[in-house]
Amino acid sequence: MAGLQILIVDDEKDMLKGLERILSYELENVDITVSESAYKAVELIRQNRYALILMDVCMPEMDGSKLMQTAQQIDPHATIIMMTAYGSIEMAVKAIKNGAYDFITKPFDIPALVRLLKKGLERSNLIRENESLKEKVSGKSPVRDFVGESQPMQRLYETIQSLADTDYAVLIRGESGTGKELVARAVHALSGRSKRSLVTVNCPAIPEHLLESELFGHRKGAFTGALSDHKGLFEQADGSSLLLDEIAEISVPLQTKLLRALQEQEIRPLGSARTLTVNVRILSTTNQNLEEKIRNKSFREDLFYRLNVVTVATPCLREITEDIPLLVHHLARRVIDELEMDPIHISAPVLENLMRREWPGNVRQLQNFVRRLIVFSNGAEIGMADLAVVDSQDMAEKSYEIPAKDMKGGDTGGIEQYTDAKNRVLNAFTEGYVKKILEKTGGNISHGAKLAGMSRVALQKILRRMDIDPEAFRENG
Repeated sequence: MAGLQILIVDDEKDMLKGLERILSYELENVDITVSESAYKAVELIRQNRYALILMDVCMPEMDGSKLMQTAQQIDPHATIIMMTAYGSIEMAVKAIKNGAYDFITKPFDIPALVRLLKKGLERSNLIRENESLKEKVSGKSPVRDFVGESQPMQRLYETIQSLADTDYAVLIRGESGTGKELVARAVHALSGRSKRSLVTVNCPAIPEHLLESELFGHRKGAFTGALSDHKGLFEQADGSSLLLDEIAEISVPLQTKLLRALQEQEIRPLGSARTLTVNVRILSTTNQNLEEKIRNKSFREDLFYRLNVVTVATPCLREITEDIPLLVHHLARRVIDELEMDPIHISAPVLENLMRREWPGNVRQLQNFVRRLIVFSNGAEIGMADLAVVDSQDMAEKSYEIPAKDMKGGDTGGIEQYTDAKNRVLNAFTEGYVKKILEKTGGNISHGAKLAGMSRVALQKILRRMDIDPEAFRENG
Protein backbone atom coordinates (compact mmCIF):
# COMPACT_ATOMS: atom_id res chain seq x y z
CA MET A 1 0.00 0.00 0.00
CA ALA A 2 3.00 2.26 -0.42
CA GLY A 3 2.29 5.73 -1.76
CA LEU A 4 -1.46 5.67 -1.00
CA GLN A 5 -3.24 8.75 0.32
CA ILE A 6 -6.19 9.07 2.72
CA LEU A 7 -8.32 12.18 3.09
CA ILE A 8 -10.29 12.65 6.34
CA VAL A 9 -13.11 15.20 6.35
CA ASP A 10 -14.81 16.23 9.63
CA ASP A 11 -15.82 19.58 11.09
CA GLU A 12 -14.57 18.53 14.55
CA LYS A 13 -11.02 19.86 14.75
CA ASP A 14 -9.97 17.76 17.75
CA MET A 15 -11.30 14.62 16.09
CA LEU A 16 -9.20 15.35 12.98
CA LYS A 17 -6.01 15.93 14.96
CA GLY A 18 -6.49 12.71 16.91
CA LEU A 19 -7.19 10.62 13.84
CA GLU A 20 -4.27 12.12 11.93
CA ARG A 21 -1.88 11.31 14.78
CA ILE A 22 -3.15 7.77 15.42
CA LEU A 23 -3.58 6.68 11.80
CA SER A 24 -0.19 8.03 10.76
CA TYR A 25 1.24 5.60 13.29
CA GLU A 26 -1.09 2.64 12.57
CA LEU A 27 -1.01 2.76 8.75
CA GLU A 28 2.52 2.44 7.38
CA ASN A 29 3.46 4.13 4.11
CA VAL A 30 0.11 5.94 3.91
CA ASP A 31 -0.13 9.74 3.73
CA ILE A 32 -2.90 11.32 5.81
CA THR A 33 -4.54 14.61 4.79
CA VAL A 34 -7.29 16.24 6.91
CA SER A 35 -9.87 18.90 6.17
CA GLU A 36 -12.39 20.68 8.44
CA SER A 37 -14.27 22.03 5.42
CA ALA A 38 -16.30 20.01 2.92
CA TYR A 39 -15.72 22.68 0.25
CA LYS A 40 -11.97 22.58 0.82
CA ALA A 41 -12.17 18.78 0.63
CA VAL A 42 -13.72 19.06 -2.84
CA GLU A 43 -10.75 21.12 -4.02
CA LEU A 44 -8.31 18.62 -2.49
CA ILE A 45 -10.06 15.76 -4.28
CA ARG A 46 -9.77 17.65 -7.56
CA GLN A 47 -6.03 18.15 -7.02
CA ASN A 48 -5.07 14.71 -5.63
CA ARG A 49 -5.87 11.08 -6.20
CA TYR A 50 -6.96 9.71 -2.83
CA ALA A 51 -7.14 5.97 -2.39
CA LEU A 52 -9.64 6.38 0.45
CA ILE A 53 -11.82 9.20 1.79
CA LEU A 54 -13.10 9.00 5.36
CA MET A 55 -15.86 11.59 5.83
CA ASP A 56 -18.44 12.57 8.42
CA VAL A 57 -22.10 12.31 7.49
CA CYS A 58 -23.27 15.49 9.26
CA MET A 59 -21.30 18.67 8.50
CA PRO A 60 -22.53 22.29 8.50
CA GLU A 61 -21.33 23.41 5.06
CA MET A 62 -22.32 20.30 3.09
CA ASP A 63 -23.64 16.97 4.33
CA GLY A 64 -21.67 13.79 3.71
CA SER A 65 -24.08 12.46 1.07
CA LYS A 66 -23.58 15.55 -1.09
CA LEU A 67 -19.81 15.49 -0.56
CA MET A 68 -19.69 11.79 -1.45
CA GLN A 69 -21.68 12.41 -4.64
CA THR A 70 -19.31 15.21 -5.65
CA ALA A 71 -16.24 13.10 -4.82
CA GLN A 72 -17.55 10.21 -6.93
CA GLN A 73 -18.06 12.53 -9.89
CA ILE A 74 -14.46 13.71 -9.61
CA ASP A 75 -12.94 10.27 -8.94
CA PRO A 76 -15.28 7.29 -9.49
CA HIS A 77 -12.67 4.86 -8.14
CA ALA A 78 -12.13 6.44 -4.71
CA THR A 79 -13.15 4.24 -1.77
CA ILE A 80 -15.42 6.22 0.57
CA ILE A 81 -16.13 5.35 4.22
CA MET A 82 -18.69 7.34 6.22
CA MET A 83 -18.41 8.29 9.91
CA THR A 84 -21.68 8.76 11.74
CA ALA A 85 -23.18 9.18 15.19
CA TYR A 86 -25.69 6.56 16.33
CA GLY A 87 -28.60 8.87 15.60
CA SER A 88 -27.84 9.11 11.86
CA ILE A 89 -27.11 5.50 10.97
CA GLU A 90 -30.07 5.56 8.57
CA MET A 91 -28.31 8.29 6.58
CA ALA A 92 -25.10 6.23 6.48
CA VAL A 93 -26.95 3.16 5.22
CA LYS A 94 -28.47 5.31 2.48
CA ALA A 95 -24.98 6.50 1.56
CA ILE A 96 -23.82 2.89 1.17
CA LYS A 97 -26.69 2.25 -1.21
CA ASN A 98 -25.46 5.24 -3.19
CA GLY A 99 -21.92 3.90 -3.44
CA ALA A 100 -20.07 4.28 -0.13
CA TYR A 101 -17.86 1.31 0.73
CA ASP A 102 -18.85 1.15 4.43
CA PHE A 103 -19.56 3.23 7.51
CA ILE A 104 -18.42 3.29 11.12
CA THR A 105 -20.23 4.78 14.10
CA LYS A 106 -18.88 7.31 16.58
CA PRO A 107 -17.38 6.98 19.08
CA PHE A 108 -15.47 4.23 17.34
CA ASP A 109 -12.99 1.61 18.44
CA ILE A 110 -9.59 2.50 16.94
CA PRO A 111 -8.53 -1.11 16.12
CA ALA A 112 -11.89 -1.62 14.34
CA LEU A 113 -11.38 1.62 12.39
CA VAL A 114 -7.85 0.62 11.38
CA ARG A 115 -9.07 -2.79 10.16
CA LEU A 116 -11.81 -1.13 8.12
CA LEU A 117 -9.41 1.37 6.60
CA LYS A 118 -6.94 -1.37 5.67
CA LYS A 119 -9.68 -3.33 3.91
CA GLY A 120 -10.78 -0.16 2.13
CA LEU A 121 -7.21 0.55 1.00
CA GLU A 122 -6.81 -3.00 -0.29
CA ARG A 123 -10.02 -2.64 -2.27
CA SER A 124 -8.89 0.69 -3.69
CA ASN A 125 -5.49 -0.72 -4.61
CA LEU A 126 -7.06 -3.63 -6.49
CA ILE A 127 -9.41 -1.29 -8.35
CA ARG A 128 -6.52 0.98 -9.36
CA GLU A 129 -4.48 -1.99 -10.59
CA ASN A 130 -7.46 -3.24 -12.55
CA GLU A 131 -7.94 0.13 -14.22
CA SER A 132 -4.24 0.34 -14.99
CA LEU A 133 -4.44 -3.03 -16.72
CA LYS A 134 -7.38 -1.84 -18.80
CA GLU A 135 -5.45 1.24 -19.87
CA LYS A 136 -2.49 -0.89 -20.94
CA VAL A 137 -4.77 -3.22 -22.89
CA SER A 138 -6.35 -0.29 -24.74
CA GLY A 139 -2.93 0.97 -25.76
CA LYS A 140 -0.64 -0.53 -28.39
CA SER A 141 2.09 -2.99 -27.41
CA PRO A 142 5.63 -2.41 -28.66
CA VAL A 143 4.88 -5.10 -31.25
CA ARG A 144 1.46 -5.08 -32.86
CA ASP A 145 -1.06 -7.70 -31.65
CA PHE A 146 1.01 -8.69 -28.60
CA VAL A 147 -0.06 -8.27 -24.98
CA GLY A 148 2.39 -8.39 -22.07
CA GLU A 149 4.72 -6.22 -20.04
CA SER A 150 6.88 -8.86 -18.30
CA GLN A 151 10.62 -9.18 -18.85
CA PRO A 152 10.32 -12.29 -21.07
CA MET A 153 7.81 -10.45 -23.27
CA GLN A 154 10.00 -7.36 -23.41
CA ARG A 155 12.89 -9.56 -24.60
CA LEU A 156 10.61 -11.11 -27.20
CA TYR A 157 9.62 -7.65 -28.52
CA GLU A 158 13.27 -6.63 -28.74
CA THR A 159 14.20 -9.84 -30.56
CA ILE A 160 11.39 -9.44 -33.09
CA GLN A 161 12.31 -5.83 -33.78
CA SER A 162 16.01 -6.62 -34.18
CA LEU A 163 15.27 -9.47 -36.62
CA ALA A 164 12.67 -7.67 -38.67
CA ASP A 165 15.05 -5.80 -40.98
CA THR A 166 17.25 -8.81 -41.70
CA ASP A 167 16.64 -11.59 -44.20
CA TYR A 168 17.83 -14.36 -41.88
CA ALA A 169 15.85 -17.57 -41.65
CA VAL A 170 14.10 -17.68 -38.27
CA LEU A 171 13.11 -20.79 -36.32
CA ILE A 172 10.40 -20.00 -33.77
CA ARG A 173 10.24 -22.53 -30.95
CA GLY A 174 7.80 -22.86 -28.10
CA GLU A 175 5.01 -24.86 -26.52
CA SER A 176 1.58 -25.15 -28.14
CA GLY A 177 -0.55 -22.08 -27.61
CA THR A 178 2.31 -19.61 -27.06
CA GLY A 179 1.81 -17.56 -30.21
CA LYS A 180 4.55 -18.85 -32.51
CA GLU A 181 2.60 -17.93 -35.65
CA LEU A 182 1.94 -14.49 -34.18
CA VAL A 183 5.69 -13.99 -33.82
CA ALA A 184 6.23 -14.98 -37.45
CA ARG A 185 3.57 -12.53 -38.59
CA ALA A 186 5.14 -9.77 -36.49
CA VAL A 187 8.61 -10.40 -37.94
CA HIS A 188 7.18 -10.23 -41.46
CA ALA A 189 4.96 -7.19 -40.73
CA LEU A 190 7.94 -5.18 -39.44
CA SER A 191 10.24 -6.24 -42.27
CA GLY A 192 10.90 -4.68 -45.66
CA ARG A 193 8.91 -7.53 -47.23
CA SER A 194 5.65 -6.46 -45.56
CA LYS A 195 4.32 -4.84 -48.76
CA ARG A 196 3.57 -8.39 -49.87
CA SER A 197 1.43 -10.79 -47.86
CA LEU A 198 3.00 -13.47 -45.69
CA VAL A 199 2.45 -16.92 -47.23
CA THR A 200 1.71 -19.68 -44.74
CA VAL A 201 1.60 -23.46 -44.97
CA ASN A 202 0.44 -25.65 -42.09
CA CYS A 203 2.67 -28.66 -42.74
CA PRO A 204 0.74 -31.30 -40.71
CA ALA A 205 -2.57 -30.28 -42.30
CA ILE A 206 -1.55 -31.24 -45.87
CA PRO A 207 -1.15 -34.92 -46.82
CA GLU A 208 2.46 -35.84 -47.55
CA HIS A 209 1.81 -36.74 -51.19
CA LEU A 210 0.29 -33.28 -51.80
CA LEU A 211 2.68 -31.14 -49.77
CA GLU A 212 5.46 -31.19 -52.40
CA SER A 213 3.03 -29.92 -55.02
CA GLU A 214 1.78 -27.23 -52.62
CA LEU A 215 5.30 -26.02 -51.90
CA PHE A 216 6.87 -26.17 -55.36
CA GLY A 217 3.86 -26.20 -57.69
CA HIS A 218 3.16 -28.47 -60.68
CA ARG A 219 2.48 -28.35 -64.38
CA LYS A 220 -0.59 -29.62 -66.13
CA GLY A 221 -0.44 -33.40 -66.54
CA ALA A 222 2.35 -33.86 -63.96
CA PHE A 223 0.22 -36.50 -62.22
CA THR A 224 -3.30 -37.85 -62.27
CA GLY A 225 -5.66 -35.01 -61.45
CA ALA A 226 -3.24 -32.23 -62.43
CA LEU A 227 -5.66 -30.61 -64.88
CA SER A 228 -3.91 -27.23 -64.99
CA ASP A 229 -0.71 -25.49 -63.94
CA HIS A 230 -0.48 -24.75 -60.20
CA LYS A 231 1.74 -22.07 -58.73
CA GLY A 232 3.42 -23.35 -55.56
CA LEU A 233 3.76 -21.49 -52.28
CA PHE A 234 7.45 -20.74 -52.86
CA GLU A 235 6.56 -19.00 -56.10
CA GLN A 236 3.65 -17.17 -54.45
CA ALA A 237 6.03 -15.98 -51.71
CA ASP A 238 8.64 -14.64 -54.16
CA GLY A 239 9.75 -11.28 -52.72
CA SER A 240 7.94 -12.01 -49.47
CA SER A 241 8.19 -14.45 -46.55
CA LEU A 242 7.08 -18.09 -46.31
CA LEU A 243 6.00 -19.51 -42.97
CA LEU A 244 6.48 -23.26 -42.60
CA ASP A 245 4.24 -23.94 -39.61
CA GLU A 246 5.22 -27.03 -37.58
CA ILE A 247 8.18 -27.85 -39.78
CA ALA A 248 9.00 -31.02 -37.80
CA GLU A 249 6.09 -32.80 -39.48
CA ILE A 250 7.69 -32.81 -42.95
CA SER A 251 8.89 -36.22 -44.16
CA VAL A 252 12.62 -36.84 -44.68
CA PRO A 253 12.38 -37.16 -48.52
CA LEU A 254 10.59 -33.81 -48.70
CA GLN A 255 13.13 -32.31 -46.29
CA THR A 256 15.82 -33.11 -48.85
CA LYS A 257 13.97 -31.23 -51.60
CA LEU A 258 13.25 -28.34 -49.24
CA LEU A 259 16.94 -28.11 -48.31
CA ARG A 260 17.90 -27.89 -51.98
CA ALA A 261 15.39 -25.10 -52.53
CA LEU A 262 16.75 -23.14 -49.58
CA GLN A 263 20.38 -23.61 -50.61
CA GLU A 264 19.92 -22.72 -54.26
CA GLN A 265 16.96 -20.33 -53.94
CA GLU A 266 15.53 -22.30 -56.85
CA ILE A 267 12.50 -24.55 -57.20
CA ARG A 268 11.37 -26.98 -59.89
CA PRO A 269 7.61 -27.48 -60.14
CA LEU A 270 6.49 -31.08 -60.61
CA GLY A 271 6.39 -31.98 -64.28
CA SER A 272 8.56 -29.02 -65.30
CA ALA A 273 11.89 -29.29 -67.11
CA ARG A 274 13.24 -26.00 -65.82
CA THR A 275 13.88 -24.35 -62.47
CA LEU A 276 12.57 -21.04 -61.17
CA THR A 277 14.62 -18.60 -59.13
CA VAL A 278 12.82 -17.30 -56.06
CA ASN A 279 13.64 -14.73 -53.40
CA VAL A 280 11.94 -16.01 -50.25
CA ARG A 281 12.61 -15.44 -46.56
CA ILE A 282 11.89 -18.60 -44.54
CA LEU A 283 10.18 -18.47 -41.17
CA SER A 284 9.39 -21.77 -39.48
CA THR A 285 7.84 -22.93 -36.23
CA THR A 286 7.92 -26.06 -34.11
CA ASN A 287 6.83 -27.27 -30.68
CA GLN A 288 8.97 -30.40 -30.95
CA ASN A 289 12.51 -31.26 -29.92
CA LEU A 290 14.30 -31.10 -33.26
CA GLU A 291 17.62 -32.11 -31.72
CA GLU A 292 16.03 -35.38 -30.58
CA LYS A 293 14.54 -35.90 -34.04
CA ILE A 294 18.00 -35.37 -35.53
CA ARG A 295 19.39 -38.06 -33.23
CA ASN A 296 16.73 -40.56 -34.29
CA LYS A 297 17.24 -39.65 -37.99
CA SER A 298 13.72 -38.26 -38.52
CA PHE A 299 14.98 -34.72 -39.20
CA ARG A 300 17.94 -33.68 -41.31
CA GLU A 301 20.69 -31.93 -39.41
CA ASP A 302 21.74 -29.81 -42.38
CA LEU A 303 18.15 -28.61 -42.85
CA PHE A 304 17.99 -27.77 -39.14
CA TYR A 305 21.00 -25.46 -39.44
CA ARG A 306 19.62 -23.91 -42.62
CA LEU A 307 16.32 -23.09 -40.88
CA ASN A 308 17.87 -22.21 -37.53
CA VAL A 309 20.00 -19.22 -38.48
CA VAL A 310 18.27 -17.34 -35.65
CA THR A 311 16.06 -18.87 -32.95
CA VAL A 312 13.17 -17.11 -31.24
CA ALA A 313 11.67 -18.74 -28.14
CA THR A 314 8.08 -17.87 -27.23
CA PRO A 315 7.51 -17.79 -23.44
CA CYS A 316 4.86 -20.05 -21.91
CA LEU A 317 2.31 -18.70 -19.41
CA ARG A 318 4.11 -20.12 -16.38
CA GLU A 319 7.04 -17.85 -17.31
CA ILE A 320 4.88 -14.71 -17.60
CA THR A 321 2.26 -15.14 -14.87
CA GLU A 322 2.35 -11.40 -14.14
CA ASP A 323 0.94 -10.82 -17.64
CA ILE A 324 -2.11 -13.02 -17.08
CA PRO A 325 -4.41 -10.19 -15.84
CA LEU A 326 -3.46 -8.12 -18.86
CA LEU A 327 -4.12 -11.06 -21.17
CA VAL A 328 -7.46 -11.82 -19.51
CA HIS A 329 -8.66 -8.23 -20.04
CA HIS A 330 -7.49 -8.32 -23.65
CA LEU A 331 -9.14 -11.67 -24.39
CA ALA A 332 -12.33 -10.67 -22.57
CA ARG A 333 -12.62 -7.49 -24.60
CA ARG A 334 -12.28 -9.48 -27.82
CA VAL A 335 -15.00 -11.92 -26.75
CA ILE A 336 -17.29 -9.07 -25.70
CA ASP A 337 -16.76 -7.38 -29.08
CA GLU A 338 -17.42 -10.66 -30.92
CA LEU A 339 -20.66 -11.24 -29.02
CA GLU A 340 -21.65 -7.55 -29.12
CA MET A 341 -22.19 -7.56 -25.34
CA ASP A 342 -22.12 -4.74 -22.82
CA PRO A 343 -18.76 -4.28 -21.05
CA ILE A 344 -18.10 -6.73 -18.21
CA HIS A 345 -15.80 -6.03 -15.28
CA ILE A 346 -13.51 -8.85 -14.10
CA SER A 347 -12.98 -8.69 -10.36
CA ALA A 348 -9.49 -8.58 -8.86
CA PRO A 349 -9.96 -11.86 -6.89
CA VAL A 350 -10.75 -13.66 -10.17
CA LEU A 351 -7.60 -12.29 -11.80
CA GLU A 352 -5.51 -13.33 -8.81
CA ASN A 353 -7.02 -16.82 -8.93
CA LEU A 354 -6.25 -17.20 -12.64
CA MET A 355 -2.67 -16.14 -12.02
CA ARG A 356 -2.22 -19.04 -9.58
CA ARG A 357 -3.45 -21.69 -12.00
CA GLU A 358 -1.48 -23.89 -14.35
CA TRP A 359 -2.15 -23.40 -18.06
CA PRO A 360 -0.51 -26.26 -19.97
CA GLY A 361 -2.29 -25.09 -23.13
CA ASN A 362 -0.93 -21.58 -22.57
CA VAL A 363 -2.70 -18.56 -24.11
CA ARG A 364 -4.95 -20.74 -26.27
CA GLN A 365 -6.26 -22.54 -23.18
CA LEU A 366 -6.65 -19.27 -21.29
CA GLN A 367 -8.56 -17.80 -24.24
CA ASN A 368 -11.06 -20.66 -24.21
CA PHE A 369 -11.51 -20.33 -20.46
CA VAL A 370 -12.16 -16.58 -20.73
CA ARG A 371 -14.74 -17.27 -23.45
CA ARG A 372 -16.63 -19.56 -21.08
CA LEU A 373 -16.41 -17.02 -18.26
CA ILE A 374 -17.94 -14.32 -20.46
CA VAL A 375 -20.62 -16.56 -21.96
CA PHE A 376 -21.83 -17.94 -18.62
CA SER A 377 -21.66 -14.68 -16.66
CA ASN A 378 -25.00 -13.10 -15.85
CA GLY A 379 -24.05 -9.71 -14.52
CA ALA A 380 -21.88 -6.67 -15.10
CA GLU A 381 -19.01 -8.19 -13.09
CA ILE A 382 -17.34 -11.59 -13.15
CA GLY A 383 -16.69 -12.69 -9.58
CA MET A 384 -15.47 -15.79 -7.80
CA ALA A 385 -18.92 -17.39 -8.01
CA ASP A 386 -18.88 -17.15 -11.83
CA LEU A 387 -15.42 -18.72 -11.78
CA ALA A 388 -16.76 -21.56 -9.65
CA VAL A 389 -19.64 -22.18 -12.04
CA VAL A 390 -17.30 -22.55 -15.03
CA ASP A 391 -14.98 -24.76 -12.98
CA SER A 392 -17.90 -26.97 -11.93
CA GLN A 393 -18.98 -27.34 -15.56
CA ASP A 394 -15.46 -28.33 -16.56
CA MET A 395 -15.33 -30.81 -13.69
CA ALA A 396 -18.69 -32.26 -14.61
CA GLU A 397 -17.57 -32.81 -18.21
CA LYS A 398 -14.46 -34.63 -17.02
CA SER A 399 -15.97 -36.53 -14.11
CA TYR A 400 -17.40 -39.44 -16.08
CA GLU A 401 -14.16 -40.64 -17.65
CA ILE A 402 -11.46 -41.41 -15.10
CA PRO A 403 -8.18 -43.19 -15.88
CA ALA A 404 -8.62 -46.89 -15.07
CA LYS A 405 -5.51 -46.91 -12.88
CA ASP A 406 -7.16 -44.35 -10.56
CA MET A 407 -10.24 -46.48 -9.96
CA LYS A 408 -11.09 -48.83 -7.18
CA GLY A 409 -11.84 -52.38 -8.23
CA GLY A 410 -9.59 -52.52 -11.28
CA ASP A 411 -10.23 -51.55 -14.91
CA THR A 412 -13.87 -50.53 -15.48
CA GLY A 413 -13.46 -49.32 -19.03
CA GLY A 414 -12.75 -45.69 -18.09
CA ILE A 415 -16.14 -45.14 -16.42
CA GLU A 416 -16.28 -44.05 -12.80
CA GLN A 417 -18.73 -45.73 -10.47
CA TYR A 418 -22.13 -44.03 -10.37
CA THR A 419 -22.00 -43.01 -6.71
CA ASP A 420 -18.53 -41.49 -7.02
CA ALA A 421 -19.40 -39.61 -10.20
CA LYS A 422 -22.67 -38.37 -8.69
CA ASN A 423 -20.93 -37.08 -5.55
CA ARG A 424 -18.24 -35.37 -7.60
CA VAL A 425 -20.70 -33.51 -9.82
CA LEU A 426 -23.05 -32.71 -6.91
CA ASN A 427 -20.21 -31.25 -4.85
CA ALA A 428 -19.07 -29.15 -7.81
CA PHE A 429 -22.62 -27.84 -8.29
CA THR A 430 -23.08 -27.11 -4.59
CA GLU A 431 -19.80 -25.22 -4.35
CA GLY A 432 -20.56 -23.13 -7.44
CA TYR A 433 -24.12 -22.44 -6.27
CA VAL A 434 -23.28 -21.23 -2.75
CA LYS A 435 -20.40 -19.12 -4.05
CA LYS A 436 -22.79 -17.46 -6.48
CA ILE A 437 -25.19 -16.78 -3.58
CA LEU A 438 -22.38 -15.26 -1.48
CA GLU A 439 -21.26 -13.20 -4.45
CA LYS A 440 -24.77 -11.78 -4.87
CA THR A 441 -25.20 -11.02 -1.16
CA GLY A 442 -21.71 -9.79 -0.40
CA GLY A 443 -21.08 -12.65 2.02
CA ASN A 444 -24.30 -12.06 3.99
CA ILE A 445 -25.26 -15.56 5.18
CA SER A 446 -28.77 -14.64 6.37
CA HIS A 447 -29.66 -12.95 3.09
CA GLY A 448 -28.04 -15.79 1.13
CA ALA A 449 -30.03 -18.44 3.00
CA LYS A 450 -33.23 -16.52 2.27
CA LEU A 451 -32.45 -16.32 -1.45
CA ALA A 452 -31.59 -20.02 -1.54
CA GLY A 453 -34.78 -21.01 0.30
CA MET A 454 -32.94 -22.72 3.14
CA SER A 455 -32.23 -22.04 6.80
CA ARG A 456 -29.20 -20.06 7.92
CA VAL A 457 -27.96 -23.14 9.80
CA ALA A 458 -28.20 -25.31 6.69
CA LEU A 459 -26.20 -22.81 4.63
CA GLN A 460 -23.57 -22.54 7.37
CA LYS A 461 -23.17 -26.32 7.39
CA ILE A 462 -22.58 -26.33 3.64
CA LEU A 463 -20.01 -23.53 3.97
CA ARG A 464 -18.15 -25.44 6.68
CA ARG A 465 -18.21 -28.65 4.66
CA MET A 466 -16.95 -26.87 1.55
CA ASP A 467 -14.44 -24.82 3.57
CA ILE A 468 -15.81 -21.59 2.07
CA ASP A 469 -15.20 -18.33 3.95
CA PRO A 470 -18.07 -15.83 3.41
CA GLU A 471 -15.72 -12.97 4.36
CA ALA A 472 -13.88 -13.52 1.08
CA PHE A 473 -16.97 -12.32 -0.80
CA ARG A 474 -17.61 -9.11 1.09
CA GLU A 475 -15.82 -6.84 -1.35
CA ASN A 476 -17.79 -8.24 -4.27
CA GLY A 477 -21.15 -7.76 -2.63
